[in-house]
Amino acid sequence: METRFLLFALLLLTSPFLSVVRSQSDSEAQVVEGSGDLGIVGDDVQDFGPDAVFTSAPGIDTVCVFPKNSVKVVPAGEETELLVGLNNGGDSNLNVIAIKASVHLPFNHQLLVQNLTVQEFYNASVASSVQATFPYIFAVSKYLQPGQFDLVGTIIYEMDQHPFQSTFYNGTIEVVEANGFLSMESVLLVTFAIALLVLLGLWIHGRVQHLSKKTKKPAKVEVGTGTRDASMDEWLQGTAFVQPSSNKSKKKK
Repeated sequence: METRFLLFALLLLTSPFLSVVRSQSDSEAQVVEGSGDLGIVGDDVQDFGPDAVFTSAPGIDTVCVFPKNSVKVVPAGEETELLVGLNNGGDSNLNVIAIKASVHLPFNHQLLVQNLTVQEFYNASVASSVQATFPYIFAVSKYLQPGQFDLVGTIIYEMDQHPFQSTFYNGTIEVVEANGFLSMESVLLVTFAIALLVLLGLWIHGRVQHLSKKTKKPAKVEVGTGTRDASMDEWLQGTAFVQPSSNKSKKKK
C-alpha cells in the first residue's frame, strides 16, 4: 500500500497524463482530456457546507502537493493553490463533489480559526483504477496573525449514489504577511538574536581593554645626580681615577 501511495505521489508531480480538472469563473463548463474519463467542472452545483461530515470509501487514496511551495508558506489575504491527487482503487466510478478546508490552532484542533472556501464541482467523474488531480485555491484572512497553523483539507465525492469524504491534508502551514517571506515573530526573534550578539561583543571588548590596562605597568626611570660624595673623593685620592682630572687642571694653567 505504501509503495502504491508513493508511486501515486510521484506521478502527481511528474506525469503530464493525469486528468486535471479546474474550476471556471464563468458559467460555462470546461472539459479537460486525460488518461481517464472526462472531467467536467461548473458552478451550478449543490451546496456542501463546512459542517458536512461523511465516512471514507474503501480503496480511495489521496495526496496533496503545494506546487512550487514545498515549505507551505501561505500569504495572508492572498490566494494559494494546492493540488489534490485522487486514486480510485475501488470497483465503481466516483464523482468528485467538492473540496473544503479549515484552519485550526496547532496545539488544539478543537479551536477553529477559519473555515475556508468550499470549492464545488459538477460531474467531475473518476473511473475505477484511474488517478486524477484537482486544484484547490484558498485564501486565509488578511487579518490572521502570522505564525504556524494547521490546515485540514477534505475532498467530498459520491460513489454508488452515496457521499463519502477523504482527508487529503492534515498538517502545518506557515502564514506570513502579504508580500513578505518572514512572519513578524521570526523578525522579532532575529532582531533579538542580533541585539544579544551586539551586547556580547561590547562586553567582550570592554573586558579585553580592562585586562590590557592591568598588564601594562609604568617603567621606573632612575635619574642620576651630578653631586659627588666627599668621602668618595677621599677614598679615590691617589688612584688613576682622579689623575686625568688633575692633569686637565694643570693643562688649563
